Amino acid sequence: MIYPIGRQNFENLRNEGYVYVDKTALIYKLVKEGSIYFLSRPRRFGKSLLLSTLEAYFTGKKELFAGLAMEQLEKEWHKHPVLHLDLNAEKYDNIEELKNILHTYLRQWENEYGSNESHNTSLSQRFRAVIRAAKEKTGRNTVVLIDEYDKPILQAIGNEKLQEEFRNTLKAFYGVLKSADADLKFALLTGVSKFSKVSVFSDLNNLNDISMDSRYHDICGITDEELLTVFDEEIEALATANNQTKEEAYKQLQRTYDGYHFTHSTQGLYNPFSVLNTLAKKTYGSYWFSTGTPTYLVELIKKANFNIEELSGYEASEEQLSSVHAGTIDPIPVLYQSGYLTIKDFDEEFRLYTLNYPNEEVKSGFVNFLLPFYTKVQATQAQTIISKFVTSARKGKADDFMRHLQSLMAGTPYELIKELENHYQNVIYIITKLMGLYVQAEYRTSNGRIDILIGTNDYIYIIELKFNATAQEAIEQIENKDYALPFAAEGREIIKIGANVSIKTRNIEEWIIKQ
Repeated sequence: MIYPIGRQNFENLRNEGYVYVDKTALIYKLVKEGSIYFLSRPRRFGKSLLLSTLEAYFTGKKELFAGLAMEQLEKEWHKHPVLHLDLNAEKYDNIEELKNILHTYLRQWENEYGSNESHNTSLSQRFRAVIRAAKEKTGRNTVVLIDEYDKPILQAIGNEKLQEEFRNTLKAFYGVLKSADADLKFALLTGVSKFSKVSVFSDLNNLNDISMDSRYHDICGITDEELLTVFDEEIEALATANNQTKEEAYKQLQRTYDGYHFTHSTQGLYNPFSVLNTLAKKTYGSYWFSTGTPTYLVELIKKANFNIEELSGYEASEEQLSSVHAGTIDPIPVLYQSGYLTIKDFDEEFRLYTLNYPNEEVKSGFVNFLLPFYTKVQATQAQTIISKFVTSARKGKADDFMRHLQSLMAGTPYELIKELENHYQNVIYIITKLMGLYVQAEYRTSNGRIDILIGTNDYIYIIELKFNATAQEAIEQIENKDYALPFAAEGREIIKIGANVSIKTRNIEEWIIKQ
């Protein structure tokens, strides 16, 4: 089997014998039931291949669909003019770079279809004219496919002036899809985020957003059924290479890469990029995550003073999830639309979605990515640092554990004084998650909440942090509220740690340990 890793051109995949998970029945349904769509999906999830497949379909390349569902479904094949705009490959540091890309595409289309507006300085008017010219030259309505429509805007998060320039340019450009409706056969815009309707899409009230539409939830990604049907022999080979049974390999694939839900009450989806890499290399790895996590996501979390532990089980409305507002500091919709959080449950009565990490790859990768942003530890040093924490915790060396923590927290920025408690909660949450140990911040008991709870095979650590108080006060709170009581019958040794964080030094100043 030849895996199309990094290959997104449908024609090449079919001609060169790459494996293709057949999505053409859904594509046929999409084409027949509407005309102007928007789809938000995380990066590396198959959006570009979807658009390439649509381009092959609308240009009448019937031979490429031999053996696929489309071959039986489509009875009439017609060739339409296709305007395919891909904004993914460029880096947008200023408005001129965006305008130059749009100008390049427009000039190419104008030469092909003979538009008479090539001299016009308005990019949107030229776009409108070339849609009409393509129809007039070919006698068939035009198809518009736009890949990563939001790439310039996402790159400018944190630069409000540049983001506003990108929004204004793209709003006018994409707005053409409404005025050109009579000349359009079909249009699909894809991207990672959906910006609110007061922004890029405010003029596009004829846009059908299928991002959370259960009918098309699996138009990108790999379902369980597709994994087992298409890759059955490859899972067997993966199992053999890793000294597993086939069932064990399947379960590990499921834990590591499955779990994406883009609406409620639908089956989970696997990240195709990670699955294909794993099957090809016969090694489980953090493939999707290693392709790059934008630093602006962490900046949003820090700017919002968000408690990272609350990301697991966060409740959000559909309105919050479906759009990113201009100038937003709310990290939740961005994390959801980018694929770092996904839907895990739905409250029908209150119309609230419960979010969590999709799978182990995303959870471990994201937490590891956060460490350098909250401490002075570089990502390359993370494993060494974490090994020291793990060794100390497993051996019951609480004092060593606290010294490592003190060292790690040295140099906390002065500007974090007002959010110091949340900052330290986040640091400890990141460390303990990376340790692979059980941890729950602010564990609820009948008498109060434990700040930090860490469990190993032999020990339970109950840690209470005070800010500008004393370690004695912290240890007394553990004792007075019987935080250890729920774990008394477990057989593991309970270690209580009371610590004080000094606002002046911005670090752990003292601690008391009781065993």
